[in-house]
Formats: sequence, C-alpha cells, structure tokens
Amino acid sequence: MIIHKLVQLSVLCILLSANLGWIKPLPELFLIGDSISIQYGPYLENYLDGIIEYERKQDDGEAEANLDVPTGANGGDSSMVLAYLRSKLQDPNFNPDFLMLNCGLHDIKRDPATNQIQIDKDAYLQNLEQIVELLHVNDIQILWIRTTPVVDSIHNHPGMSFYRYSSDLKEYNRIADEVFKKHNVPIIDLHGFTVHLGEESYIDHVHFSESARNLQASFLAGYLTSYIQGNFQR
Repeated sequence: MIIHKLVQLSVLCILLSANLGWIKPLPELFLIGDSISIQYGPYLENYLDGIIEYERKQDDGEAEANLDVPTGANGGDSSMVLAYLRSKLQDPNFNPDFLMLNCGLHDIKRDPATNQIQIDKDAYLQNLEQIVELLHVNDIQILWIRTTPVVDSIHNHPGMSFYRYSSDLKEYNRIADEVFKKHNVPIIDLHGFTVHLGEESYIDHVHFSESARNLQASFLAGYLTSYIQGNFQR
C-alpha cells in the first residue's frame, strides 16, 4: 500500500514538473546533407534517442532510388541547400535549436567530356556565406560537417556519368573550413574520421558499408552530445 502511494506520488510529481516546465525540453537538431547523411542517419537517430530531438530533410524514399541524383532527402549541392533553406525558413514552425549541415560532393561533380565542375569555387564560397547569414538572422546555430573522402581510382571508372577528384574535395573542404572558422561555426571532421576507416569501407564510388555508417554516426553522436549539451539554452 505504501509503495503504491509512493509510485502514485512519483507519477504526480513528473506530471506537475512537465506542466510547470521543470523538465527541460530536448534540444532540437535538424540535419541537411547528401546521400552519405541519408545512410548514416538512422544510426545517428538511434544514438541520439532521448538526448537530442533529431529531424532531417525527408522524403518517402525517393532519394534512395538513385543516390547520385539529389532529390528528396538528399540535400544536393550548395545552391540547392541554400534554396531549400530559404524556402524552409518561410515556415514559422521551422525553428530548430541547431542545424547540422554538409554540402560539397555534388558541388565537385565534373563532366567527363568537358571537365566542367558543377559549382565553381567562387560560387561555393558565396553559397556558404549566404547560408551562414541566413541561419544567423534566424537565430539557428550551425554545425558544419567536413565532406567525406573521394578516392580517384575508386570513383572515376569507365561508365561513370560524372567524375570527382580528391584534389577538388580538398580545395572545397579548405574553402568551407575558412568560411566556418571565420564565423566561429563548429566544424566536425567527418572527413578525417572516415579516412581512417580505409578504402575497404567503400561499397561503390563514394558510399560506405553498413559498419562504416554506424561508426560515422557514432563519431557524430559523440561530438553532438558533448557540444549541444554544453551550448543548449532555451
């Protein structure tokens, strides 16, 4: 009888504290990224369960039909990300505490015949600057993820409709590093982490095995848990 009363009292206290705001809400994180993020996303969501409220750019599965064509949940290149954010921020209900972001792999696509790059360096820099300004004006904290590696010999095989080069990736990561360091945006080095997983972690030209995705998500979750818990205020 006494134990039953104590349980009832505990439940009542929880309900009261929730109603009175004593229980702090979880920080809200929104993710925009390319197909790499689509693949590590389920693991990341699982790691953050009960710690951080996780949401991402979504679809009904269309992006996974062809991961090389950025549709739906796939953020695409930096111009696409900027356009998406401009549209998304028109929704008054879109106000995450943190937005974790990556774009780069689609920007560095090159036409094998002309060598034309999809988004040139100047445009990439300007897109990132505009993304930072847009999120700053809307009081959303940014976290940047460095773009995962490209291995030329794995990626640029006969039959590919586009090429990517590690030299371009290195340069675009450098540009992003400069932009986000200048604006004091945290930079998560998923690139450096993934390099250490080795070339055996690739399952095709740019995507990774299930075990690699799990490790990437674990790395990101560790960073996010530490950073957000130390910087979340509401």
